[in-house]
Amino acid sequence: MKRLNLWIGAAISLCVLATALVALVWTPYPPAKLDILHKLAPTSAAHWLGTDPFGRDVLSMIMAGAQASLSVSVIAVGLGAGLGIPLGALAAARGGWVDDLVMRATDLAFAFPALLTAVMITALAGPGAGNAMLAIGIFNIPVFARVTRGAARPVWQREFILAARTSGRGDVAITLRHVLPNIAAILIVQATIQFALGIIAEAGLSYVGLGTQPPQPSWGRMLNDAQTFIYRAPLLAVFPGAAITLAVLGLNLLGDGLRDVLDPRLRRSR
Repeated sequence: MKRLNLWIGAAISLCVLATALVALVWTPYPPAKLDILHKLAPTSAAHWLGTDPFGRDVLSMIMAGAQASLSVSVIAVGLGAGLGIPLGALAAARGGWVDDLVMRATDLAFAFPALLTAVMITALAGPGAGNAMLAIGIFNIPVFARVTRGAARPVWQREFILAARTSGRGDVAITLRHVLPNIAAILIVQATIQFALGIIAEAGLSYVGLGTQPPQPSWGRMLNDAQTFIYRAPLLAVFPGAAITLAVLGLNLLGDGLRDVLDPRLRRSR
């Protein structure tokens, strides 16, 4: 029972990942194929989740939309972690004015949420999945920087760090060999949380037309398209909404499970 969240979250996340991978090579119908004669068709053996206002198969679009959500989230989280973790580690290692400078920079970054950042980027470069990745990634940088700095500072006060300093090791070597391995569990859990938030952010950006662009399907844009037909075909909004909910739920449960497994304090308390 202790690891129930972990197993449920891992199972849901693997199903979403498997759906995205299968969509790379197969979908019931081409996701962008139009079939006006069969638009807004109900669920049936031919179209398990029905069709949209343009006759596109909803199941095929859901499967293909998983690719957009996962790819944007993975790259955005990778960008945030790749820049935020070194910044947070630098702030914890050096302290003083370096710490103050990094923290004030993260405060400034927090003033611009992902949606506002995406608006500014698309005003210059136009909407698209790449700009959505950049906007979400920029928002993730201060998150990882603060988490890394907060987790690393107590480690720098430990006795084995003093011993490493006495042996002549520098800040970089101590960070790589001692500090980061000791806070890796916290960073892994944070990455799963940001991954879930990245899926929501990508859906939100696509919903307002700033994310993934046609003809590539996107869960957020499917919700946008469905709102016009919410009374005539309400399931058009239910299916992409359920896909987003399941993906985020799975990652949140996975993050909770990993926290329970990787945090030694929680293990001891149980």
